[in-house]
Amino acid sequence: MFAFLLRRLAVAVPMLVVVSFCVFSLIVLVPGDPAVSLAGENPDPEQIQAVRERLGLDDPFLVQFWNWFTGVRQGDLGESLFSSQSVAGAVLARLPTTLSLAGLSLAVALLLGVSVGVLAAMRPGTWVDRLATFGASLGIAVPYFWVAMLLVLLLAINVSIFPAVGYIPLSENPWQWFLHLVLPASALGLAPAAVIARQTRAAMTGVLGEDYVRTGVAKGLPPSRVVGKHALKNAAVPVVTAFGLEASRLIGGTVVIEQLFALPGLGNLAYSSVFARDVPMVQGVLLTVAALVLLINLLIDLSYGYFNPRIRQS
Repeated sequence: MFAFLLRRLAVAVPMLVVVSFCVFSLIVLVPGDPAVSLAGENPDPEQIQAVRERLGLDDPFLVQFWNWFTGVRQGDLGESLFSSQSVAGAVLARLPTTLSLAGLSLAVALLLGVSVGVLAAMRPGTWVDRLATFGASLGIAVPYFWVAMLLVLLLAINVSIFPAVGYIPLSENPWQWFLHLVLPASALGLAPAAVIARQTRAAMTGVLGEDYVRTGVAKGLPPSRVVGKHALKNAAVPVVTAFGLEASRLIGGTVVIEQLFALPGLGNLAYSSVFARDVPMVQGVLLTVAALVLLINLLIDLSYGYFNPRIRQS
């Protein structure tokens, strides 16, 4: 297992360097010149040139990248162009909110998706199966921001069960933290739950027809044990793959959800930084998100070794 981990890390580290280069390239791809924005209103060419020299924008592109990447290796992501705030400090301050939202959304997706998928696979062709298939198709088709607005209208405005906007840190009040994240996590986790439900149903349908499952049933084992201990574990690899892909997409979806629910997370920070053309802040957020996605992929790869020992031994 340790050798398997080392092989995956050997791939992840160079990938992170490549991602870092792509993220830094935004300084060239983003329209406009940050020096013009920082020089004030109606700047003359001398003022713009002075700002460019101060920021090092006159250096060759590879020199700029190396200087930035050297700081990144030491944990220094630079400073905001407008507030002089440390990018690393801003990212670390917003990261718990995004991780809380993403974690609860993935929990909703996994619990709902696997439960619905298993029920549909155990009753193929019945109304349960048809209802689950219809619900999964509807969950994939409906935009999550529309679901978010509908949940706010029904459960926050009309009924006032949950707060409509805002965020309370977990360290201050765990119950209020949970209540403020129920609606955004449910809206964000619906589409991944639908994908996981369809994948679980397809994988479980094939596994439930295997000889060892029929043998377990014939020996009188409880259905919960046959499904939970044997069938579900053998069907887990494609389900985990779908879970990993949806987890990566879900992190990107936090940008819109955090705007709708006024959550002070990385998505909210990225949104405001893009419109302000705060390039270092955008680079820091994107690099953090890329590192999270690579970490998720690494954990998914490691889970393959648990669910399928042949992968671990190969």
